[in-house]
Amino acid sequence: MALLDNDRAGFDYELLEKMEAGLELFGFEVKSLREKHGSLKGARVVARGGEAYLVGATIPAWQKANAPKSYDPERPRRLLLKKSEIVQIASAEAKSGLTVVPIALYTKGRNLKLSIAIARGKKKADKRHDIRAREEKRSIERTLKTK
Repeated sequence: MALLDNDRAGFDYELLEKMEAGLELFGFEVKSLREKHGSLKGARVVARGGEAYLVGATIPAWQKANAPKSYDPERPRRLLLKKSEIVQIASAEAKSGLTVVPIALYTKGRNLKLSIAIARGKKKADKRHDIRAREEKRSIERTLKTK
């Protein structure tokens, strides 16, 4: 069950390879995410200094009164990945046209996990093609349903 989804990721990017990562969070951030507060819109994953970080995601404090005064809802959050996966992310960043985007944040047992993907940006024509294919599929389903 997804707590947060990045709906635009599949539309704006061609997802090449998916991975699963843990997140290093504060307790009040975990509570906020379990209540489905937050956004992955505009977020990305970067590799710096042998570690991977989630940048640009907004996770508000669960109770603002109990959060530290210096809390930043858009702070970079460290991802818990294997060294080989971090190297893979770093090499994808180095290649032209590739980026690493978060797809969804979900629970797995007691833990929160982030689904990320190495992606290539789509051109406008590719997006139009996807929209056309989706509309054709809907119209076919409608005609089959009425029969």
